[in-house]
Amino acid sequence: MKSEDEDPPRRPSFEIGQPLDLLSVAEIDARIAALKYEIARLENGRAAKVAASATAETFFRK
Repeated sequence: MKSEDEDPPRRPSFEIGQPLDLLSVAEIDARIAALKYEIARLENGRAAKVAASATAETFFRK
């Protein structure tokens, strides 16, 4: 998995659900890379929020 420090794939110029029949293999690969990057970014953001919430809960319980 890539780290956040690496350059993200270019911002996609597509919408979820568009037909794929007119795309090349390279274009499909580019979409997959962009979506994987976005999934990793979302998972990292979620993990950070969960950790911050747990830290706050621990702090305010004392």
